[in-house]
Amino acid sequence: MDDVVVTLPDEGWAEDLGDLPAGLTTAVWSVDAPAAQVLGEEAARRVGVVVWPYNRRPKAPGSLADLPGLRLVQTLSAGYDDVLPHVPQGVTLANAAGVHDASTAELAVALVLASLRGIDHAVRDAEQQRWRNERRPSLADRRVLVLGVGGVGSAIVRRLEPFEVRITRVASRARRDGAGPVHAVDELPALLPAQDVVIIATPLNDTTQGLVDERFLAAMADGALLVNVGRGPIVVTDDLLGELKSGRLRAALDVVDPEPLPAGHPLWEAPGLLLTPHLGGNTTAMRPRALALLRDQLQRFAEGAELRNVIR
Repeated sequence: MDDVVVTLPDEGWAEDLGDLPAGLTTAVWSVDAPAAQVLGEEAARRVGVVVWPYNRRPKAPGSLADLPGLRLVQTLSAGYDDVLPHVPQGVTLANAAGVHDASTAELAVALVLASLRGIDHAVRDAEQQRWRNERRPSLADRRVLVLGVGGVGSAIVRRLEPFEVRITRVASRARRDGAGPVHAVDELPALLPAQDVVIIATPLNDTTQGLVDERFLAAMADGALLVNVGRGPIVVTDDLLGELKSGRLRAALDVVDPEPLPAGHPLWEAPGLLLTPHLGGNTTAMRPRALALLRDQLQRFAEGAELRNVIR
C-alpha cells in the first residue's frame, strides 16, 4: 500500500521534521494552489495530513475539499478561527496549543512593562536626542486582570507573579484550581473598575468576538491599560479608539482588527497606544516546540491513537 502523504508548508519544515513513522511520507504544499496542481493527482489523492502554513493566509484554502484522503489538518498556531471554515466535514482539525505559550506570555509581559514604564516614549525621545526623566507607574503593586486561563493565560500569570502584582483570573465559568479562584466572565462588570491592567488572552470564538466593547471599556478604571495578545476581533476597534482619543485609557496591542493594519488606519496615530505587528508566537522558541508537537502528533496518527489538541 502506498504511503499516506503529509504536506508541510515549505522545505525547511520537511528537513527539520526528519524521518516520519512507517507508512507516512512528506511533500511540500503551501496551500497557495490546488494540491493536484503542485503534487500531481496521484499524490494529492494520498494526502492524509495537511500542516497549515504559519501566520499567513494561503491563497487556495478551499482546495482542501479536493483531497479525498484527507483526515487531519494540523495548524502551527493556537488560533484556528481562520482555518476552521475551510476544513471539510469529517476531517479532524487540531491546533498547536502549547507551542506559543512561552513566546506569547513573554510579549504580554513586555507590552505591559513597556507601556507602563514609557519605553516607547523613551525610544522616540532618543531619536530626537531629547532627555526626559519622568515618573512612571511600576508594574509592582498593580492590579492585573488576565482574561483567559488556558495555556497562554496561565503562562502569563506565572510570569507576572514575581513582579509583586495582584492578579485576578477570569474565564468562561467560575471555578477553583491549584492556583486559586477563577472568576466567571459575567463578573467582569464588577471586577474591571478595580484593575490597573487588563490582559486579553482568550481565543476568538462566538462568545469572545466583540467582547471588549463600549460597555467593557467603560467599566475599566480611568488610566487603566488594555493589553491584547489574543485575537484582534475580541476588541471592538472603534470603541477602543474612542477611549484612546479621549485619553481615558491606554492600550498595548499585538493583534488588531483589521489585520494587517492598513495604511491610514486611525489606530496608527491613536494616542496612548503601543502597537506590535502580531509578534506574539513568532520567536525562536516556536519552531522546536512545533516540531516536537508534529512528531508526536504524526506518531499518534500513524498508530491510530488519540490525537492531541483536537478542535473538532
